[in-house]
Amino acid sequence: MLISDILRSKGTAVVTIGPEDSVRTLVAELAEHNVGALVVSADGYAVAGIVSERDVARGLHADPDLLDAPVSRIMTANVHTRIQNDSIEDLMVLMTDQRIRHVPVVSDNGALVGIVSIGDVVKGRIGQLEFEKEQLEGYISGAG
Repeated sequence: MLISDILRSKGTAVVTIGPEDSVRTLVAELAEHNVGALVVSADGYAVAGIVSERDVARGLHADPDLLDAPVSRIMTANVHTRIQNDSIEDLMVLMTDQRIRHVPVVSDNGALVGIVSIGDVVKGRIGQLEFEKEQLEGYISGAG
């Protein structure tokens, strides 16, 4: 199973936020779109960073006045990305090893084409396992 399989199922829409937008705007966007992280991008194509609810919580703990600061202050600039042809297994290893829950998907030239969350991966794996189960049940019932 490839990352492209997940994107085909969930879609390629990605909510982005500019690095100079406020953390307050970030919180509103996270809530409005019911997502746990946004890709930071000035143009919607180049990945400048990623910022999650966890980043907001930790930032507010350190600085209660953070809401008016720019997103660039709390974003992760060293972003782990993957391409559509990478395997789900590779993605799961990355997420586990790096302890991350959201991975932007980029094209071969680095343009943002989607985002995959750990929830998307779990849903995809469950679907794959259900399909394999049905295939095995069909094979067994056909053999008897």
